[in-house]
Amino acid sequence: MLIPGGKAVPGQQLGPTLGGAGINIGDFVKRFNDETKDRVGEMVPTIVEVYDDRSYKMTYKLEPVTQLILKTLKKEKGSGKNTVSKVGTLTKDQVRAIAEKKMPDLNANDIDAAMKIVAGSARSMGVDVK
Repeated sequence: MLIPGGKAVPGQQLGPTLGGAGINIGDFVKRFNDETKDRVGEMVPTIVEVYDDRSYKMTYKLEPVTQLILKTLKKEKGSGKNTVSKVGTLTKDQVRAIAEKKMPDLNANDIDAAMKIVAGSARSMGVDVK
């Protein structure tokens, strides 16, 4: 699930998913908000493992690469037409910084592979890489 850090609310996004798994939504929201209060303003990818006794374990990942790119460019969103309309340009150093930050979550063996993943995401958003 992708939930705003420190600002989870019971409702459309969480209700059906957590309720179907038998998790108390109020407890989940309180725990999530307490554990992610230092990440307000970020979208926090969260993996929830639910056990037979209805207990659960939450694992938090880093922000999605696309969000890191938008923060670096100080933009709200990417381009809807990535080949025609560009929203910005990233330098190799900026791509490396994003790749280093995101490396634990990426399926890459080294920083060069991680940089290719970040550059690919940037291109799909209408961001040039120089």
